[in-house]
Amino acid sequence: MAKTLKITLVRSTIGQKPAKVATVRSLGLKKINSSVVQEDSPSVRGMVAAVSHLVKVEETN
Repeated sequence: MAKTLKITLVRSTIGQKPAKVATVRSLGLKKINSSVVQEDSPSVRGMVAAVSHLVKVEETN
């Protein structure tokens, strides 16, 4: 089974640059405290790194 990441939006995107807001939306997050489970891949890791100040990440199996 592939590793997955549980990504939770913990801070608002209000006041963020449009590119950061678009990154959060492309991860599948809409509201604060919403969570998604994504496959662990370099592209997802890069998006998480770009908005690391807005999200919390947990590794799951």
